[in-house]
Amino acid sequence: MKLNSPFVITINRQLGSGGAYVGQQLAQKLGIFYADREIIDQAAKKLSVLVEDLQSHEERIGSFWQKYMRSYAAGSPEVYLPPQIIIPTDHELFITESDIIKRIAMENSAVIIGRCGCHVLRDHPNRLSLYLHSERAFRIERIKNIYNVTEDEAAKMITRSDKERAQYFKTFTGKEWTDVRQYDLAIDTGKMGLDNAIDFIIKYLDIYSSIISETKEKEK
Repeated sequence: MKLNSPFVITINRQLGSGGAYVGQQLAQKLGIFYADREIIDQAAKKLSVLVEDLQSHEERIGSFWQKYMRSYAAGSPEVYLPPQIIIPTDHELFITESDIIKRIAMENSAVIIGRCGCHVLRDHPNRLSLYLHSERAFRIERIKNIYNVTEDEAAKMITRSDKERAQYFKTFTGKEWTDVRQYDLAIDTGKMGLDNAIDFIIKYLDIYSSIISETKEKEK
């Protein structure tokens, strides 16, 4: 990975494992672009919908009822659906966000959060793909503190998120979300600690960059 040219770090993460925090800190420490809100803002603009209408549909597959109503309305002029619930299909949103991610990665060094980034940018020459995970107890405690919810509510949020992200990833990549073979690094943030994980990733980048440089020198 050449740090003096556009490079990208993709982060897939379990809810509560600190993906957003790690991503933001990496971007800040490396002086690169943090692409999360920017992706959905651009997608909403391109699809001519409100950001709020997309946020609840990212990294999850729409329910059977939503799909049924959308298809039924298309063939039934008598069915009225208020404009605010007409949202892009899962496929349309994925393709739109994937195009935005590719463009960002071509133009800037960046950290990409979720959205199957490791798959979308699998052919990018300067990519580091991360999978952040941790034990359930660690995740529950973080969700309780972040969202000010009970332990039971936090546990339900985690269960729902894991199911939705796994289904989303499988639908658009054909792979298992938790299969670490598709990532360069898989880190247990609960055991390592969030700040230690950040330092470890930065050291990994330095080592990997040195190895690539030495290899190229030998090939000359």
